[in-house]
Amino acid sequence: MIYWVAMVKLGASRSLILVALSSDKPKGRREIIKETSLDEDVVSINLYRCWKEDLILRTKKPLYESTKIFKGRAGVSRTTRPYHLYVLRPKDIDSLRIGGHEFVKFNERFLDVRGGGTKSKSREVLDFLRKHNKKAWFSKEIVEALKDKGVRACDVMANVRRFERRSLVYVRGYKLDDRQTPFKEGFLIVWIAQGKMREQALEDCIQLTNKVLSERSSENPTIERIHFARDTIIEHSKLRSLVSLPYIQKKLGLNEHEAEYALSRAMQLYPDLKVVKLFNAYRYYYHTSLSDLELQAAIKMKENFIRMTKGRANRIGHNWEAVAEWFIDKFTSGAHFWTQSHRTPQMDSRRITLHLIKSVAGRRNAAEVDRVWEVTPGVFAPSITYVLSCKWGLVRKEDVDDFLEVLRWSKEFGVDTPDGRQIRQGVYGVFAGQAFDPNESVRLKNDSSISLASYVARMNIQLLKAVDFNSKLHERRCPKIVTVQRICRISKNEGEVRQTLDAIWENSAKSVEILEKITQNNEDVFRFERMLENV
Repeated sequence: MIYWVAMVKLGASRSLILVALSSDKPKGRREIIKETSLDEDVVSINLYRCWKEDLILRTKKPLYESTKIFKGRAGVSRTTRPYHLYVLRPKDIDSLRIGGHEFVKFNERFLDVRGGGTKSKSREVLDFLRKHNKKAWFSKEIVEALKDKGVRACDVMANVRRFERRSLVYVRGYKLDDRQTPFKEGFLIVWIAQGKMREQALEDCIQLTNKVLSERSSENPTIERIHFARDTIIEHSKLRSLVSLPYIQKKLGLNEHEAEYALSRAMQLYPDLKVVKLFNAYRYYYHTSLSDLELQAAIKMKENFIRMTKGRANRIGHNWEAVAEWFIDKFTSGAHFWTQSHRTPQMDSRRITLHLIKSVAGRRNAAEVDRVWEVTPGVFAPSITYVLSCKWGLVRKEDVDDFLEVLRWSKEFGVDTPDGRQIRQGVYGVFAGQAFDPNESVRLKNDSSISLASYVARMNIQLLKAVDFNSKLHERRCPKIVTVQRICRISKNEGEVRQTLDAIWENSAKSVEILEKITQNNEDVFRFERMLENV
């Protein structure tokens, strides 16, 4: 009885659907549901049966439309859905064209993939990886191999990620702290053997990906540097030691930026490489084969080494800050320097700590600048603020960009604008260094390049050079051998730098004698530093 009632209802539903299609206008499933007020499942099954029984014609290929889906508090999401149009089949007509769409009668080759039709793209990708399981494939290689079957770039990774969640494939890319990024040719993908022990199967996958990457290294100098850096780190770890960036840089014959890039890529590519930051300033690298006990011993040895050998570099760097400050104070009318009290009494009060609202290069809440001073041009003119960053050596683009980011995201000098975070008007950056790196250039949006010095000039940043300071001393009739570089090297601290410059400025005729006396007084300091460097 129940079955007979269901069949009667099904027949009535079919009649309503055929009546809805009696007009010449093709209609989709949703339109038919709206006109007949039937249940969605009832309409779907009846449309399929009517098409199979040659009562109606259906579009040969699905159409696509973009729709919005309201998800309550989650908002509105947009999705693209496929659908078909249907018309009544005229007598003895197997296909016709309406409005640019071809309508056909039922045939299994016209069935959609999800409806039991042709082989899906997902199955094509999976079968390809299963069949060619002796090699790791880049995603671009899979697209190229399956392009004749209609597989596109967007089809590969979307399905591979599903396979990965089902533990069918192993996917490898550059490994970052919180994500994975593709290689130039895409992600490396390899089939996981299902009959093996899990650990052995994953080890085989890693070996296959290593083989592909090693073959790729001969064509890419960056990859060669990455492997060389990794080999150097492993070598030192086997010797129960840590290795520093400058060591790898000198061994590879690269500049600092190229060495940093090679190491960062190596750590993304090989998660067994680790970095430890000593005294929150000096980075050392090691391999996970180093045991915890050996690692702690190596760290203590490096910390002792840093305490001994880095003292001279810090001393000269701080002395250079005092040189720049002295000349600014001497030749800038009305300059008023900012001061701060610090926890460490040895820290100069004119070194300023800025508060950051966003982390910049690992500095989360605060960043230091070497000096800040204000100049008021006139009674009614607004004051101008200058922020100084000192570097003993060449200034690189990375230094400039980092300095600008600190100013932009500091509470003191940054401001929110309709164009984003900007440096407040009336605030200017100043560098004190030897020169801008002549080997660096900056690529613009129109693909043209300019020198680093031109780029800095566009950013309204001034450079105070040692040669400028020396010219002022020589104008004061100091001999050529009296330079600010020499003063930085022989002075034991910032206070002595200021005293030396004051003395030379007041009595330039005896400047050479003054420097020789300071050198003799600080001979113990130099001897101690030389001894530590030879440890």
